[in-house]
Amino acid sequence: MFYFLFSPPQRTTSPRTRLYDLVAVHPKTEKLFHTACMTLDVDIIEIIMTEKQQFHFRRPPVNVAIDRGIVFELVYSPAIKDSTMRRYTISNSLSLMNIGKGKNIIISSGAEKPLELRGPYDIANLGLLFGLSEGDAKAAISTNCRKALLHGETRKTAQGVVHTMKKTEVPEDKEEAPASKRARTEDP
Repeated sequence: MFYFLFSPPQRTTSPRTRLYDLVAVHPKTEKLFHTACMTLDVDIIEIIMTEKQQFHFRRPPVNVAIDRGIVFELVYSPAIKDSTMRRYTISNSLSLMNIGKGKNIIISSGAEKPLELRGPYDIANLGLLFGLSEGDAKAAISTNCRKALLHGETRKTAQGVVHTMKKTEVPEDKEEAPASKRARTEDP
């Protein structure tokens, strides 16, 4: 995953970013957040959770990002570390949920120590605390993550079509089955 913290607007359509499966940004200002939602070719926009949000989320850029398939990443480990960070995490996530209605959200750990990791059901419960519905909380730890990977795959193929197929099982031949099974299945 290619992850960068940017201050000046940068084009992410360079050949260098095509080498990475996922491109994530961490915008610090409202202008950069707006640029990331509207024009940058990224897969994930991480929302700052360790401090009070410096700007308010606006509905138009968030909706454009959702329509473009960009996901928003919420990091839960600050909520476990400190009560002040917990307050900022819940406040920032509720602000995003009110605007984006819980769509295209992924929840990640951002853990620095193994004790800060939680199981998937615990993370889904934290999603409820962050303002997600039960279905959106489950999607934030499962299907939305796959959606981000598929978005990264299509970004690498110049907005091409990616087709994934489920592998079909080949029927077993009688010759491949063990002798005892063949004996039971053969007609007398």
